Amino acid sequence: MSDGTEMLYVYAIVPGGDFTPAGTGIDGSALHVVGRDAGPKAVVHRHTGGPYDGPDGDVRRWVLEHSEVIDDVWQTAAAVLPVSFNVIVRSDPDTEATAAEQLESWLDDSAAALSQRLVELRGTCEVRVELTLDKDRLDDVHAEVADMKAEMESRPAGVRRLLEKRLEKTERDLVDRTADQIYPEVRGRIASHCLDIEEYRSTRREPGHTPVLMASCLVRSPEVPSLGAELTALQTTQPGLSIRFLGPWPPYSFADVTLDKKPAQPTSSTTAPEEERP
Repeated sequence: MSDGTEMLYVYAIVPGGDFTPAGTGIDGSALHVVGRDAGPKAVVHRHTGGPYDGPDGDVRRWVLEHSEVIDDVWQTAAAVLPVSFNVIVRSDPDTEATAAEQLESWLDDSAAALSQRLVELRGTCEVRVELTLDKDRLDDVHAEVADMKAEMESRPAGVRRLLEKRLEKTERDLVDRTADQIYPEVRGRIASHCLDIEEYRSTRREPGHTPVLMASCLVRSPEVPSLGAELTALQTTQPGLSIRFLGPWPPYSFADVTLDKKPAQPTSSTTAPEEERP
């Protein structure tokens, strides 16, 4: 629990200049910025409690409100570096520096790296593409599967059970082989529209679907329709391909900056639950 000392809850980093956040933060908290006029600034609210922790429903609401602040900042600021949920900066009892002074000191020390990354992210967004092969559509692509299914229909029940096991293995082998074969072309065509691409493993896997590519893509905002058109073309040439195209969002997956120092004395730095992250 907090002793009542005023702290700062951090949402995002924005470039220097004249910027005033709109709206409110978690639980209606008033937003303001901390930082020098010319250097990067942090969007924060004054905080006197501990880290946000409680029932799942409350955490989901807090994470959503945190994300809404970042989205609003992304829509209005020149660029944004999203900060993870539950980063809270406190004062330093040894130096008697306030939370604002602590945060300003970190922003000053990290100004060059933060400013460079903000320039790189200007006018960008994040989209996610999830490409899988649908096992149930393999007979549209592979005659071998269609022939085996046709043969099964004319066989006795006992033989059919044996053929079903053979069919399952054949389908699994075919879909795995096909996924490996098309991966280089699929990734290359998607990457040609991206500034950066980061692959990940999804925690949710739809039955009967084999992953080909799961990726977060950093894209220039005007390039998003072109990427969407590329995905449509891929689905036309690969009938068994199932595509999810999510976003656009602020560049959450591309906000990491290599710094010599971390933000001054955060009381907590908790990543948002996976189901709440964009």
